[in-house]
Amino acid sequence: MRAKDALGRYGEAVAERFLTEAGCVVLARNWRCRFGEADLVVRDGDAVVICEVKTRRGEEYGGPFAAVGPEKVERLRRLAQCWIDGHGAVAELRLDVIGVWVPQRGAARVEHLRGAA
Repeated sequence: MRAKDALGRYGEAVAERFLTEAGCVVLARNWRCRFGEADLVVRDGDAVVICEVKTRRGEEYGGPFAAVGPEKVERLRRLAQCWIDGHGAVAELRLDVIGVWVPQRGAARVEHLRGAA
């Protein structure tokens, strides 16, 4: 596994733990449809949440949230519609971005941007 892929998988695991500790229930990991892949799909109360996880070691490229531009937001919207098409209507659907910073030493830092798209 490439180092970049390993970092991404680690960030997804950190994000999943963060969300479950906050009371969310994981519905799917790396869920795929014709529009791409959702890193995590969770239930947060009555809401189904499509989560994009971005992991970085530093701020050289603007940090995790800088990687979520208009194209990525549109892809998340298509993924959300595909989820609804396959699983039925939900009371609330939300698109979140979770940024994970992994320092050289110490614990990872997580930021959760709710309703990002």
